Amino acid sequence: MVAVSLEGTSHQKRDLPCQDAHYWQLVGDLLLVAGVADGAGSVSLSEVGSLLAVQTAVKGIASKIAESSIPDSDEGWKVLLNGGLEDALVAIQAEAESRQVNMRELSTTLLIVVATPDLVAAIQVGDGAIVVANQKGTAITLTTSPPIEESLDLATFLTSPNGIDSAQICLWEGKPAQLAMFSDGLQMLALQMPQGVAHAPFFAPLFKFIAESKDLDAAHQELTGFLRSPRVCDRTDDDLTLLLAALTS
Repeated sequence: MVAVSLEGTSHQKRDLPCQDAHYWQLVGDLLLVAGVADGAGSVSLSEVGSLLAVQTAVKGIASKIAESSIPDSDEGWKVLLNGGLEDALVAIQAEAESRQVNMRELSTTLLIVVATPDLVAAIQVGDGAIVVANQKGTAITLTTSPPIEESLDLATFLTSPNGIDSAQICLWEGKPAQLAMFSDGLQMLALQMPQGVAHAPFFAPLFKFIAESKDLDAAHQELTGFLRSPRVCDRTDDDLTLLLAALTS
């Protein structure tokens, strides 16, 4: 596992914090729960909302799996994943009340994935995407991002009135080899738009990189360098989050 969230160049120029967040947790030796969140750039506490949402959802889902087991039906997965979103929304509501602000000030997207040796389950509210590679090396987009031309005024967040109802859920049955999750700052590089499908030349070296990484500190530094490189920053000035996982040895 290696994951990095960085403030975009536009935020650096305005001395703003990174409004993206990520979090992950292992359940036993073979199951990964991970998440990425992107706080809305137009509100005052988006970095609080994104971190709170992703940590709450991941911890909640991981705890429920540890206490029982993974679901054995599509409906069971839907209940588990939606429960993670609901827990995150409750946490955001409580935080907004404690700060005496409108919940909108903590607006954030939220992407959550549960990866097992034989299945990957994903849920997503808002933009960003989740991509899995099978053992043949084929990159498959599990969840689709909204049209790139979508107005920010119409963007969907966890805190939107239709936030949870709009969630995309995907169950992919197969043996995953690598996994990537990212916020919308990387969409133009990572996805073929407007179709929203994985751009294989972008992911192939990243999946090779995480599969071969042995020193995670060095891998973190290398991934940070990649996200700070002109190849990326010349294409986007938004906050950047990229989470990579090698799921098989």
